[in-house]
Amino acid sequence: MKTNKILIAINAVLLLGLIGIYVLHFTSRGNTKQNVDATAPLQKEGGLTIAYVDSDTLLAKYQYAIDLQKELEAYRDQQERYYQQQMTQFQADYQNYLKTGSTLTLTQQQAKEAELKQRAEKLSTLEQELLGKVTERQLTENTKLLNAIFAFIREYNAANQQFDIIMRKTFVDSPTMYLNPGMDITDEIINGLNEEYANLKK
Repeated sequence: MKTNKILIAINAVLLLGLIGIYVLHFTSRGNTKQNVDATAPLQKEGGLTIAYVDSDTLLAKYQYAIDLQKELEAYRDQQERYYQQQMTQFQADYQNYLKTGSTLTLTQQQAKEAELKQRAEKLSTLEQELLGKVTERQLTENTKLLNAIFAFIREYNAANQQFDIIMRKTFVDSPTMYLNPGMDITDEIINGLNEEYANLKK
């Protein structure tokens, strides 16, 4: 079994989770406690007021998202180290058996071989279990992040311009080819989110 197998799998999970965050849709309204200065709404055909948020910029500057990414990377590294420790110990015990096995009785040899086989099988299972733990942690934390952003967007919208549509713009997967810069409320959202997060950390 190659140690880098779990590294590739776990990194792929984190990358998919990050891409999942990048395709945010900022919509809806709600009651508010926020009072962020808002850009003047753009009146569009049919009387709709429209704005957009650059989710790439938001994730790069929202301190909660930055801290969360660091925490997830640390958790991934922790699981990786644990797996590596188990693998190293198994290899050491196996090599030791190869050197000293001839000094054991037949019964002892059979018992040791059965033990090593069982540990090897558990290592294979452990690899999948750790990957599952990282995936579950990723999904749970990403959900919290999305909920925090959605909640703030609703409060912001109700407290200020009450846009009919708040779109998202992202380099990874954007549904639009052009958005008027005058519709951009990204900085306001980032400032408000960071202020809220700083207050919560206190």
